[in-house]
Amino acid sequence: MSATNYISKVVPNAAAAIEGLENDMTVMFGGFGLCGIPENSIAAIRDKGITGITCISNNAGVDDFGLGLLLQTRQIKKMIASYVGENDEFERQMLSGELDVELIPQGTLAERCRAAGAGVPAFYTPAGYGTEVAEGKEVRVFNGKPHILEHAFDAPFAFVKAWKGDKAGNLIFKGTARNFNPMMAMAGKITVAEVEELVEVGELDPNSIHIPGIFVQRIFQGVDYEKRIEQRTVRAKSE
Repeated sequence: MSATNYISKVVPNAAAAIEGLENDMTVMFGGFGLCGIPENSIAAIRDKGITGITCISNNAGVDDFGLGLLLQTRQIKKMIASYVGENDEFERQMLSGELDVELIPQGTLAERCRAAGAGVPAFYTPAGYGTEVAEGKEVRVFNGKPHILEHAFDAPFAFVKAWKGDKAGNLIFKGTARNFNPMMAMAGKITVAEVEELVEVGELDPNSIHIPGIFVQRIFQGVDYEKRIEQRTVRAKSE
């Protein structure tokens, strides 16, 4: 792609990036723990007051950061996740019945995202067979082993965070911040990417690009990123 022959996906800020997101929609959020989460997009959704969100994410952030901010304001109606152990408010809402929760195996979560991006409507997996995860789902036996039918996600919006991106939407993720972001970037009907550094087309090494711009509809450069440590563990000072 030449530096002059491309469609710019750039929007000015997070507020513009969430245009079209409405109440009661299903939304994907990339990240794992506090690593690689779309902080600016989450803040914009909170500020706009969008409610009734069905949230697909590996986890729910912590009480005062990440998706925990949307839980505080009761903007999430249902949480589809694989791990939620770091959020006291999440636990309170789930146990009180205020929040609908669907916990699924992490590999199944990843594959339901990947399948959506690949155009695969459903797949069979042995994960969860014999547990509550399998209740009400079709079961088939392959090579003597029971598998349950899981469906690809259907999300109008996906919000992801990348390290670098160009104006055509090509993305590079850094280290473990790659996590769920590439799969969700491919799965959303409208994928919004916020990046730490937005560059001109042609500045990224084509061999280093993790997600090509064809999967991204909107991109903006984020601001004020906070590099938090989810569980800070230190060694006692030696005598």
